[in-house]
Amino acid sequence: MKFLISMHINPDVLDALTDEEKAAIGDGHGAFIEALKSSGELITTQALVDPSQAAVVSVRGGRPVVTDGPFLESKEYLGGFYLIDCENKERAIELATRIPDTAIEGLGVEVRQVMFADGQLEA
Repeated sequence: MKFLISMHINPDVLDALTDEEKAAIGDGHGAFIEALKSSGELITTQALVDPSQAAVVSVRGGRPVVTDGPFLESKEYLGGFYLIDCENKERAIELATRIPDTAIEGLGVEVRQVMFADGQLEA
């Protein structure tokens, strides 16, 4: 079963961390990635740039409208994700607890099963 583990960041929370705490997060993600590779459960992972660099695109009256910034006005933003393939939701949650972000107040991790990919219904 495929699951998306999305990491929701709050730039203010990240900015308040010490350099050592930031390094620990990076090291923790590195160890998590290696563990997922070893178990064969990692499909891919991606980190996203700061939400201030996002662009919102829409088409109105047949014309593209592009604005700077994130789509939602929020304190928390999607910061990245892991796409994994594991036995069940309980295993996905178990893996998510190893992500260093889960130990930091103000950061969040969400686990959702993939419903379909390439037209194949999975959920």
